[in-house]
Amino acid sequence: MSNKPARRLTLVDLAVLSAVAAGVIFFFVRMTQVLEYQWEWQAIPGYFLFRDPETGRFSANMLLKGFGTTLKLSIWSMVLGFILGTFSGIMGAKGGIFGRMFSRFYVEIIRNIPSLVLVILFYYFVSSQFLDALGLDQWVRRLPDPAARGVAFFLAEAGQINAFVSAACALAIYEGAYISEIVRGGINGISKGQWEAAWSMGLSQAQTFRLVVLPQAFRRTAFPLAGQFISTIKDSAIVSVISVQELTFQGMELMAATFLTFEIWITITLLYFVLTFSLSRTISFFEKRMAIRQ
Repeated sequence: MSNKPARRLTLVDLAVLSAVAAGVIFFFVRMTQVLEYQWEWQAIPGYFLFRDPETGRFSANMLLKGFGTTLKLSIWSMVLGFILGTFSGIMGAKGGIFGRMFSRFYVEIIRNIPSLVLVILFYYFVSSQFLDALGLDQWVRRLPDPAARGVAFFLAEAGQINAFVSAACALAIYEGAYISEIVRGGINGISKGQWEAAWSMGLSQAQTFRLVVLPQAFRRTAFPLAGQFISTIKDSAIVSVISVQELTFQGMELMAATFLTFEIWITITLLYFVLTFSLSRTISFFEKRMAIRQ
């Protein structure tokens, strides 16, 4: 059994909690009494689900659809960014001179460009030049209904597919630059003795890297990579500028239509917070479990 004492609230903790509570109360009091803002929280649930008057079934409304799009966009961006970042990280750590140059050029260029600029440039170049020429949206429209619903579930509907794909690719390229440095650092952190021990067992250099070094590097970088996924979720909000109907975009549309400015944005803030905070707590839990086992 652990003898570690249970953490208790200190005076500093109580002071911080009191300051936060006072700030929240001050905000609502000022909005209600000074600015005479009329709160209409009862309207918010209807923007998550609505009942179809003909069938009586509940369907997803704008906020729930936007939340789902944010999840899909974040997952695809992270998967593609992980593939690109891993490739770049391996090239930067163990590649030849041209591989290292490619990795460094990619990382330095992308990390020094604002993500918003990258999304806009990528959208107008890729979506308007390549995806339109490929007829991706037209291909989705010609699919049978079950297949079209599958594409809409995993990606986006035909009218949004070009913008979604370009946004996912732009975010993947942006996040991949940071993942590249995480992977490169993990590989370079493996001691030379691991290589020599594997060589003494008769493994080739390629086998040593694939079977010994790379698995250890990924174990070391698992939690930084998970933290990058949380960053991807937050960065996904910028794609609202190219009309991808994720959570932030849907919030702006609702605010313009209903003028429920504070109710909408407080709700969206809480949705982002619940998603990212739950992920960070999950990562922290597994990180502590891993530390105990070691």
